[in-house]
This record gives sequence, C-alpha cells and structure tokens, in this order.
Amino acid sequence: MSTHNLLLLPGDGIGPEVMAQVERVVEWVNTNSDVTFNIEKDLVGGCAYDDHGQAISDAAMDKAMQADAVILGAVGGPKWDNVAYDVRPEAGLLRLRKDMELFANLRPAICYPALADASSLRKEVIEGLDIMIVRELTGGVYFGEPKEITDLGNGQKRGIDTQVYESYEIERIAAVAFDMARKRDNRVCSMEKRNVMKSGLLWNEVVSQTHEKDFADVELSHMLADAGGMQLVRWPKQFDVIVTDNLFGDMLSDVAAMLTGSLGMLPSASLGAEDATTGKRKALYEPVHGSAPDIAGQNIANPIATIASFGMALRYSFGMIESADLLDKAIMKALEDGLRTPDIMQDGKEKISTTEMGDAIITRLTQLSA
Repeated sequence: MSTHNLLLLPGDGIGPEVMAQVERVVEWVNTNSDVTFNIEKDLVGGCAYDDHGQAISDAAMDKAMQADAVILGAVGGPKWDNVAYDVRPEAGLLRLRKDMELFANLRPAICYPALADASSLRKEVIEGLDIMIVRELTGGVYFGEPKEITDLGNGQKRGIDTQVYESYEIERIAAVAFDMARKRDNRVCSMEKRNVMKSGLLWNEVVSQTHEKDFADVELSHMLADAGGMQLVRWPKQFDVIVTDNLFGDMLSDVAAMLTGSLGMLPSASLGAEDATTGKRKALYEPVHGSAPDIAGQNIANPIATIASFGMALRYSFGMIESADLLDKAIMKALEDGLRTPDIMQDGKEKISTTEMGDAIITRLTQLSA
C-alpha cells in the first residue's frame, strides 16, 4: 500500500464548500483502493490575511513544498479590495506558483455531452470539444521587472509592467505541450504576438527550434494570440493543444472555459519540473473558477471543477490513471442523469446543492467500481 501527502488550501468564498466535497472523494479513494492519502490543511488568500496579515504564511509554504500535491479552492473577494498589493489574496497563489516553480499550467476545456446545450455557442460548434491549453505560468508580464507605478510630477503617473522571457522558459513549456500532444491528437498550436512584441518573436523562434530538435513528429502551427481568441469562439474543435505565454494563456483559457457553459466545470493543474532522481514534480491543482463571494455559504456552488482537479492530481502526480478515469466517468454519469447545480441548470433537469452533487458523484463512483 502506498501513501501520499495532500495539502488542501480551501481559501476564500466558496472554496471551503467545494473543498469539503473533494475531501469526501479522497476518503472514498482511501476506502476503495490500496492507496492512502494523508490530508493536511492550511490557509491561503484573504482568510490567511485576516489570520496573520499575509496571503500565505511561511509555515503553509513549507507544507506545500513538502506535499506530494496541493489542492487549492479559490482566493480573493471584495472584502480585501483595499489591502496592500503585496499581501492581497492573489499574492498567496502567485507565491505558491513562484516558490514551487510551477511553470506549466494545464487547463483542459472539455464539453461533457450532457452539457452541450449549456454553452452560449451552437451545439454543433461545442459538442465533443476536448482541448488542452498549456500556459507558461512563472514568467512573462506578471513577474517581469520593473513592475511599478511612478509619479511623473506633473499630475500624471506611469504604470509599468515588463514582459520578459528567456529561451529556457519557452523551451520547457513547449516541451510540455509537445509531450502532451503525443498523448492526444498530436497537434500543437503556439500562440503569441510576434507582429508587435519582441518577446513574441523569441517565443515563435524557440518553439519552432524545440519542435525541430526533439518533437518533429508532432504537427506544429502558429497563430497570433488575438486571432486565436477569435478562432476559439468561431470553431474551437480545430485545436488540440494550445501553448502560449502567461498573459495570453490567462485570457485564452478563460475564453475556452466559458465555451463549455460554466467556469464551475473545469479543473487545472500547475506542474513544476520533473525531479531527475525521483521523477516526481511539484504540483498544484485548482478549479478555474474564482471564489464567488456572492454565493458563498449557500451550498449552491458547483464542486465539479474542484473534484476534477483532484482527478488531475490522480492522473499527473500519482499515476492513478484508472482511478482518474473512474472519477471522470462518475462526474459524466451524474450529469447524464440530469443532476445540475444552479450554474448549469437547464429546463427539465434536477437542481441540486453542492453537497448533493458530492453525494451523486460518490454514489456513481461506488456503482461504477462494483
């Protein structure tokens, strides 16, 4: 029997509610497999700021660095809009990504068959969608220096954010995308703005060189990021794997997420480099959605994205492919049976609560594993 250590960071808003359902799924896996997950919990985001004035404590970071995987709920909310920039809730998430060196963000956009009518796009455009956006996560404009607001002394101010990429950062994220494509439909589309940005020119050049050197068997195409956003809405099924930088990846993955009908449906994984000795990667898994403070505490949030994030952990951190597939099937079966949280509610379906969706998925896990 193998044992793994999970750190759960429920965070703010609906985070604790959806994370509670993940805990129940973890308990089911512990009971129904030969693997044991030990759970620790800590604070991140606004709740951490309220408790000790930081978005994440050094002690919590130590736990994250030692864990086999971290599962995060959500951070932020209007309560903390006016706290200092360096200790805002989102700073906790950025520190996790930076200190754990989680450079590769995997954001799938999958349209479950039962929800093909929930998208704002026509059914024929979205039905069967299964794409993966691979976003570089620790470089680019979010982390580049200088980053500042300066007073020009004439009643004007200047805000500066710096887009910076080095070759190795582009090489390693491109390699992740190409490797991912080999396990899928073997196609990668690289997106940047080489027409107006020097970093885009470098991105295009390095992705092409990495492809030619090590991944020539994978089909590679290039597209300007703004055109990519348009094509995602026009005909998203033309893509398999999209690789792009931090800023464009942030925007394009949110566009892709909403194609499926709800941000409450989609998980994500943030992975570090593979350890040369152990073969393991530091990893953080989280739903795409935010903290949704307007519905927090009402037991109506959709827990599927957070549960599916644990499913990605089973797949990418623990190699438990059969368990990950089983969880995916349980989610799909609950949806096929007409169960819906309010965010994905449709005529003729049964509206259920956060807890009831957790019940439904666990029930179907048991049925499917029998």
